[in-house]
Amino acid sequence: MKEHPILMNCAMVRALLDGSKTQTRRIMKPQPEPTPHRPGDYQWPCNAFQSMVSVSDTRAPGAHGMAGDACPHGGHGDGLRVRETFFAYGRWVTRYSKKKRRDEWHFIDMTVECDRAYQYDAESPDVPLAAGRGGALPGWYKRPSIFMPRAASRILLAIVSVRVERLQDISDADIVAEGIDMEALAESQERYDAIAKDGNASGRATLRTTWRDLWESTGGEWETNPWCWVISFKRVTP
Repeated sequence: MKEHPILMNCAMVRALLDGSKTQTRRIMKPQPEPTPHRPGDYQWPCNAFQSMVSVSDTRAPGAHGMAGDACPHGGHGDGLRVRETFFAYGRWVTRYSKKKRRDEWHFIDMTVECDRAYQYDAESPDVPLAAGRGGALPGWYKRPSIFMPRAASRILLAIVSVRVERLQDISDADIVAEGIDMEALAESQERYDAIAKDGNASGRATLRTTWRDLWESTGGEWETNPWCWVISFKRVTP
């Protein structure tokens, strides 16, 4: 199985582990450009096919032909190796960078060789963190997901399908598949309904507004309604 790395935040990792997340959206980069003289049609430069791929606002969501086959995150049958925020055992050293003409810190991961087990931020582990960099002895350090080595990755997903669609074209069923916390949404709606009886509430949370807020909380833009890769998957491990 060909594997591709994919970053997930703590909330989405928990949704993966409890089985509620079976889909993810990733912005197409670069965004498709409007096709001259054909309103609603767009073209996207595809490295895989060495040609331009067409998508269109005039087609039904997901009906974009071979566009889904060009996804840089993988295709049907490929694996997604999840990278998440984690804790590793090791130490920091400085190395001189000729390019930057100064010393830079580098983390030496000693987790495996010291017979330790990686810990994961999504599980809020009780890890005794080292006081800072530069100590002679190794210790535990919190590491960003982008630096997660394959040996530390515990979640492997298998891609079931890939399609292309606008962000705001998402269906209610797909919002649920994205791993929305349905229990938290229900509690929010119950609180709203209780307050609304007194006439002091506005803006009852819905699936759609909850999804929008989740998307924007990760730095994504909602109003621009970008084209996205819609990747459906099933969990292989754990």
